[in-house]
Amino acid sequence: MAPKVLVSDKLSETAVQIFRDRGIDVTFDPSIGKDKDKLLSVIGDYDGLAIRSATKVTEKVIAAATNLKVIGRAGIGVDNVDIPAASRKGIIVMNTPFGNSITTAEHAIALMFAVARQIPEANASTHAGKWEKSKFMGVELTGKTLGVIGAGNIGSIVISRALGLRMKVLAYDPFLSEERAKEIGVTKVELEELLKRSDFITLHVPFTEKTANILSAENLAKTKKGVRIINCARGGLVDEAALAELLKSGHVAGAAFDVFSEEPATDNPLFNLPNVVCTPHLGAATTEAQENVALQVAEQMSDYLLTGAVTNALNMPSVTAEEAAVMGPWVKLAEHLGAFVGQLTEEPIDEITITYNGVVKDMNVQALNCAVIAGIMKATNPDVNMVSAPIIAKERGVEISTVTQDKTGVFDGYIRLHVKTALKERSIAGTVFSDGKPRFIQIKGINIDAEVGAHMLYTTNHDVPGIIGALGQTMGENGVNIANFTLGRNARDGDAIALLYLDDQPPAPVLDKLMATGLFQSVRPLRFDAA
Repeated sequence: MAPKVLVSDKLSETAVQIFRDRGIDVTFDPSIGKDKDKLLSVIGDYDGLAIRSATKVTEKVIAAATNLKVIGRAGIGVDNVDIPAASRKGIIVMNTPFGNSITTAEHAIALMFAVARQIPEANASTHAGKWEKSKFMGVELTGKTLGVIGAGNIGSIVISRALGLRMKVLAYDPFLSEERAKEIGVTKVELEELLKRSDFITLHVPFTEKTANILSAENLAKTKKGVRIINCARGGLVDEAALAELLKSGHVAGAAFDVFSEEPATDNPLFNLPNVVCTPHLGAATTEAQENVALQVAEQMSDYLLTGAVTNALNMPSVTAEEAAVMGPWVKLAEHLGAFVGQLTEEPIDEITITYNGVVKDMNVQALNCAVIAGIMKATNPDVNMVSAPIIAKERGVEISTVTQDKTGVFDGYIRLHVKTALKERSIAGTVFSDGKPRFIQIKGINIDAEVGAHMLYTTNHDVPGIIGALGQTMGENGVNIANFTLGRNARDGDAIALLYLDDQPPAPVLDKLMATGLFQSVRPLRFDAA
């Protein structure tokens, strides 16, 4: 059956056609995004939801979305989506961070010009029949110092445009390396230095706990006298009331804002102040940008629903279609390793260490981590998936670490999982053979070669004669067919294990009979999604 997608906001017909052309059953009804009750009544029928900003994907909507796998936002802002609720439900949330980058950067440059030359006020004055040429004395951008807070995708475009205007550019961004700063032609500085030296300051960071109120009253007071401030990023980055006071005092010469702490902004401390330019969140409002993000979200959602490729997800590592094809068997192995440990571990897990050796270390290990954790968590929560599992693990205080190694041993690559609880430690390793099938190759440090099946039986025992006979006879007498049988031990007369691949799940009385022989320390049935 074809995946079903609901487009509940205005998207171009070209974007909607992309869904159709990819074989997806799409419902295009922008009225639903404005009707909460209607959205709640129909959302359970869909695998995907494509939106802009009108549709509010609340926790209540997510709870009703029983089949939903992906939410795609045509644009960068996802304030209208409850991402934590979506993550807990295992729903991927995507946005399109690059489709409107040029448009937003150009708007920031336009606002910089507007506030430097007081264009809106001069325009209003001239339309009013006045000729106040001497009143609107501006400043040039050439030779001035621009401070860019956030040198990511949009910030770097602003930087390139500013350098073209012969401005000197300072950049504050904790994630900006010295090499990257040199590459894009900026001087990397700390925030305090940027505030003191900049003639213009422009913000291009997301709104997070760390960036909220980054231009606080305290930081605004550190700025150079006569500075002009531009914000086309997100509301809440600047203390608007404090900025208004500095504008009135003359310390700040001007400001241009496209975003506000509360939107729609019908009242704001910056309104009606001289040399303050305000626009109604127009950063992405060009024909080209709106078309680009619509096409991009349709492609991204189609790729995920049809191939498993994850692009621009906010709550899961991205996986390209090419990666998904190559990594498929390794993702399945990662889930099996997690499922093995999860089914055997009955006490809370404290630490998870995942080692990637050989060829697998160069794959998307963050995505593989999600698969391992999902396998573990499914033992107690069958509804968990690669999106929700890391959230659940974090909520439970589980410490997760990753190790990568060059090839060692006979296998081209393998994954080893080590789990620690307050009572014990467990470890298992596996690889993918050339036939694409996952294999368990080591349990508790004991080497084995076990094909993974839907129904399996895991036993531990002291290495003594009679184990194979007891297992074979008991299974045979009770009509349980053994498809494959693997044994291993760490030393003669030491610890030994057996892993049986069965055609059906063994009934509980059969397990009781095995334990009654006195030969086994533990007998545990296991289930795996071997599809």
